[in-house]
Amino acid sequence: MRLLAIESSCDETSAAVVQDGTTLLSNIIASQEAAHAPFGGVVPEIASRKHLEVITPVIEQALAKASLSLDAVEGIAVTQGPGLAGSLLVGISAAKAIAYARGLPLVGIHHIEGHLFAVFLEKRVEFPFIALVVSGGHTHLYLVDGFGRYRVLGQTRDDAAGEAFDKVAKILGLPYPGGAVIDRLASKGDHTAVALPRPLLRDGSCNFSFSGLKTAVLQFVRKNPVPLEGGALHDLCASFQAAVVDVLVEKAKSALLETGITRLVVAGGVACNSAVRAGMSKLCGEIGVELSIPSPILCTDNAAMIAVPAEFYLKEGIRDGTEMDAKTVWPLDTVSERMKV
Repeated sequence: MRLLAIESSCDETSAAVVQDGTTLLSNIIASQEAAHAPFGGVVPEIASRKHLEVITPVIEQALAKASLSLDAVEGIAVTQGPGLAGSLLVGISAAKAIAYARGLPLVGIHHIEGHLFAVFLEKRVEFPFIALVVSGGHTHLYLVDGFGRYRVLGQTRDDAAGEAFDKVAKILGLPYPGGAVIDRLASKGDHTAVALPRPLLRDGSCNFSFSGLKTAVLQFVRKNPVPLEGGALHDLCASFQAAVVDVLVEKAKSALLETGITRLVVAGGVACNSAVRAGMSKLCGEIGVELSIPSPILCTDNAAMIAVPAEFYLKEGIRDGTEMDAKTVWPLDTVSERMKV
C-alpha cells in the first residue's frame, strides 16, 4: 500500500509518501522555528496560521519528491492527536478533503504511536519491546506488544524531559529551541561541576519528574549568575544534561530488568540528544539489550512515522470517516479500543 501521510500536531508541517509501511519515498518537513523564536516557545495561534500557509505546498513537494501523483496514492494517514487543536485541524482538514475527493481510505493516528514505530522505517524490531518516548510534551515508558497494544510502565509527574531542556535554556538566556543549544554547549563542559538532583532516581518506580531539576538550575543561576559565554555556562549545561540522562537511563534500565524484555526503542525529539544516545548505548551494552534509535530526522516530528502504524490499521480494515475530529488529549493506552471495532 502506498500512503500519503500528514503531520501537523505542533509546529512542524510535514507530508510523506511511504510504501508498505517501511519504504520511505519522501518526507518533507517545514519548520516554524524562526516564527516562534522571538517568543521563546511555540505560540499556538502562530503555529496554526503557518500550517495553513504551507500545508498544500508541503503535500505537493512530498508527492513530487516521490515522483508520484495523487492517482498513485492508495490511502491517507494523518495525526489525529494529541497536540494543539488548531494545528491538528489543519492537517486533518487537508487529509479528509483529499480522502473524500479521491475516494481513499483515511485513518487518524496517535502522534506518539508514530514515534514508537519511526525506527521501523530503518529496521524492524521484534515484539515485544520497551519504548522510551522523550520529547517536549512526553516522557513515557511503554511496553509494546504489537500495533495498537501498549501498556504504560511509567510517565512524568510534571515536566517532560524536552520541556525541562527548553525551560532551562530560557533561564540561561539561550536561543530557541534550547535543547540542541544545551547539547552543543554541554559537549564543552564538565558534567560533574555542578551538583544537581536526580528526582525519583531510585524510588522503585518507572516514573519521572523534572520540575525539581529545573528549579535547582534556577536557584543556582540566581546565586551564581552565569555568563552567556564561557566555561561556567558550559559546565552548568553539561551538569544539567547529565542529570536528565542519568534519570532516563536508570528508569529505562528498571523497565527492562522488571519485564525481562531485551529490546529497547528510544524515540521522540530528545532522542536526538547526543548524551541520551550515548547513555542508552552504554546501558544496553552493559545489560545485553538490543537498542534501536531512529536517525535524528525521524526522531523529530515528521509525517513518515505516521504512515507506519497507518499501514497496519488500514490493512486490518480500521479506518475513519469524515466525522473524524482532533483529539488534543488522547492517552496512548486507549488506542487499543479501535482494535475491537
